[in-house]
Amino acid sequence: MKTFEELDRLPMEKVFKDPVHDYVHVRHKLILDLIDTKEFQRLRRIKQLGTSQYTFHGAEHSRFSHSLGVYELTRRIVDMFERNYPNEWDSEMKLVTLCAALLHDVGHGPFSHTFEKIFDTDHEKITTDIILSEETEINAVLKRVSLDFPNQVASVITKEHANPQVVQLISSQIDADRMDYLQRDAFFTGATYGAFDLSRILRVIRPYKDGIAFQYQGLHAVEDYIVSRFQMYMQVYFHPASRGMEVTLDRLLYRAKQLCQEDRLYPRFPLLDPFFNDNPTLEDYLKVDDGVLQAAIITWTESKDAYLSELSRMFIDRKPLKSVTFEKGKDEPIVDKLRGLVDQLNYDKELYTLINSSSDLPYDYKLKSKVPIQLIQADGTFVELSQASPIVKTLSGNLQGDHRLYVPKELLDDNPKNINMFQETYDEFKRYIRNQAVIWPEDDVKETQNDH
Repeated sequence: MKTFEELDRLPMEKVFKDPVHDYVHVRHKLILDLIDTKEFQRLRRIKQLGTSQYTFHGAEHSRFSHSLGVYELTRRIVDMFERNYPNEWDSEMKLVTLCAALLHDVGHGPFSHTFEKIFDTDHEKITTDIILSEETEINAVLKRVSLDFPNQVASVITKEHANPQVVQLISSQIDADRMDYLQRDAFFTGATYGAFDLSRILRVIRPYKDGIAFQYQGLHAVEDYIVSRFQMYMQVYFHPASRGMEVTLDRLLYRAKQLCQEDRLYPRFPLLDPFFNDNPTLEDYLKVDDGVLQAAIITWTESKDAYLSELSRMFIDRKPLKSVTFEKGKDEPIVDKLRGLVDQLNYDKELYTLINSSSDLPYDYKLKSKVPIQLIQADGTFVELSQASPIVKTLSGNLQGDHRLYVPKELLDDNPKNINMFQETYDEFKRYIRNQAVIWPEDDVKETQNDH
């Protein structure tokens, strides 16, 4: 008797031409039908890098292309496992692994983390809601395998699946998700930091009883991946200009929500009302994408509320809030003083200042939520990555990032406009920045763009 996977195979495989992986191969009708669902097609309208597109103009790629990329890398890995490690890999796990890889980001909203922060949503929870809801096309497609199959796929997303190999292929310190977004984001931003020897990693990855590991001879490829991830976070994901756009978006959505709850938001944007009123349904969520949010912001440039209209114009015209760095635990009094001076300069400090902290662990063998990367030596014993690599050991456990206070751009200009009667307070603001050696304007750390 044939298995579902055998019955579900397409008579001829379908391919998607991909700029990063050349071709994405689809051999199962189930996968093709999942791609064709309206919930998955929505990912075409969600940018992968959010506000980074305003710093790196090529970063226009979508969650759709990233999700296909994660699926393709996972497909290559499990195909190799079936060929080379049939005793260590359970071939019955293939379909659930491929579905989880494809659907892992289906719950992302517009501008991802900014949207989540303001409206208190969680893309991972929404991903599982989409998979489990009987109202979605994705759920209906998954149930063709079995009534319990949506639960199996969702358990991979929540990291509760019984097979650790399946979970670690989708979510670990070196997984198909990270491998795709590092290469894809590097390609579209034009940065070379994310380039690592992907083909070598795919060659040396292997399953074992407790998850996935890598042959010791692939040490330098894995080491290169860790360094590439570190560089991408420092130079691309944490770029101060991208964060400035994110903070500006944060403040304008915060203001729009205030006005809506006070029944003073004009023009109204009905698709966003459920979020402003803290009662969105899954159906409401699936109607919202980058285009909806941008259309609302363009509309709000004509708002009767001066704050909302100005913040909206700042975002649309790419004139974000600018930043100075500070040392957390030491400079909070200085930050409070600067925010107070901004308030005196006829700005609302709640709307025109915000602290943004970005940090990342390139690798940590002590993380409870992510298992350490294991290398398999010639004698079959294991060694943890940082014990074999001095470079990784240096990066391991060290939180990388910075803390920034974002303020109106004019306050960091040499010749600000519209200061007039506030000149004395402005001069005091500038003196604080000059006199504190730990505080530096954003322009001093520019790397990738002449930032107006």
